[in-house]
Amino acid sequence: MRMKFWTDIRPATGALAALVWFLAVGAAAETTNTLSDAEIQGRQLAQQLCDARPIESFTNTGVLKIRNANGIKSEIPIKIETLVTPTNWSSIYELSSANIVSNTLTPKRLVVLHDTSNSNQYRLTFSSGDKQWTKDRSDIVAILGFAGDFSVADLGLEFFHWPQQKVLKKEVKRSQGCTVLESTNPNSPDDKTVPPIRYSRVVSWIDGESGGIVQAEAYDAQGKLLKEFAPKSFKKVNGQWELQEMEIRNVQTGSRTRLEFDLTK
Repeated sequence: MRMKFWTDIRPATGALAALVWFLAVGAAAETTNTLSDAEIQGRQLAQQLCDARPIESFTNTGVLKIRNANGIKSEIPIKIETLVTPTNWSSIYELSSANIVSNTLTPKRLVVLHDTSNSNQYRLTFSSGDKQWTKDRSDIVAILGFAGDFSVADLGLEFFHWPQQKVLKKEVKRSQGCTVLESTNPNSPDDKTVPPIRYSRVVSWIDGESGGIVQAEAYDAQGKLLKEFAPKSFKKVNGQWELQEMEIRNVQTGSRTRLEFDLTK
């Protein structure tokens, strides 16, 4: 069973398309002579995965099951649409309007534009009662929360755009042969963000065959483990194994968000 996953997964096709794209930012300003072998390999892996993209457009549906830090549970239906064009591709995350609390400023729709020649571009739409407004300044949007424990940066895999990428080792994780990639934030994380969603570094286990993320760990400004991501369950659909459920967990607050895909169609 081969697994490719993170956020945009195409069910019932066998093409579990992980949203993995990378840009070796600043590589032109730093020659390989100044990098260690591990850093060179990290950037090469980043660039290789940056070139990967979905073959065609598709739509997923599912439910976000959220348990907050106080143990209160909620569910939000979500639609995830992937649009592929000759030059780029976009991921669109849209939460059910019925679950948007009236008169509150709540993210409703996120668009992530992936362009292999540029950094991610983000557009986040909020709802406040019957009014909507959109924030599309990508540097600000990237640090915001979206739903449950998922931040905008998580859904955009923003940490893979950081210039400091390093291969730590080869390791078997969740029965998969993986390359362990460390991504280090070139900027100081914002300790004042509540909840903190900027990371000092992220360690990802990348499946050697599929290029999917098997597991990831995000660390805060003090270097302490903050979030963990992992797939939780799979289902056989039309003779092929498909990702059915994945989870992101804040180990410091105890909150948890699970995304369960509808594989009945």
